[in-house]
Amino acid sequence: MPPGDRSRHCECVRYRRALDYRVANTTYGVGVRPRTRFRHHQNRGPRTIMTTKRSVLSFLALAAGLATAASGLQAQDDVTVIALTQTGCQFLESEGGVDHDFVPTQKADCEQINAETASERIGDEHTLHLEPGSYVFRVTNIDVPYMLGFYLRAESLIDRAFLPSVSGGGLHQGVTKDYAIDLEEGEYVYSCPLNTTPDYKLVVGEG
Repeated sequence: MPPGDRSRHCECVRYRRALDYRVANTTYGVGVRPRTRFRHHQNRGPRTIMTTKRSVLSFLALAAGLATAASGLQAQDDVTVIALTQTGCQFLESEGGVDHDFVPTQKADCEQINAETASERIGDEHTLHLEPGSYVFRVTNIDVPYMLGFYLRAESLIDRAFLPSVSGGGLHQGVTKDYAIDLEEGEYVYSCPLNTTPDYKLVVGEG
């Protein structure tokens, strides 16, 4: 190749390389290859999908929690609450709401008082009648200065081997406690052994 042609050929090659470099930088940016940018877009897809899956799972968990809470509220609606109030030596509701104004300072005081007066105060009209089912006896000690309790059991010793019962203490003055029980058909009594109250009669079903 003549010297003049060789010089023109070299300039054309340099111009073509410069043009290719300019086009590459304009399209992809300096130092960035097309394959690298394509991989970046490929990786973005799975991250978005995973985030969507986590959102769906969180929503389902929240929905399940709300359903569980709703079913718990329904279960509470199936329980009947019986409120009972303890004062000195007696349950108020179990004696027609009459407060006899007994002022005991210890268990022995109530034992003596009820031995003398219980038969006159309590009759068949004070028997509590309920249907079989789930109950909560909500008992409050309003003014007795020592700890009380609650005890519900079958009336006869023989039936106590078969019928349900519930008991508990911790009823200090001003305290309310719940005693849950599933009552079956039969005859029961309830009392506070620590007050001490009479045995009040409870009939469940056809008694």
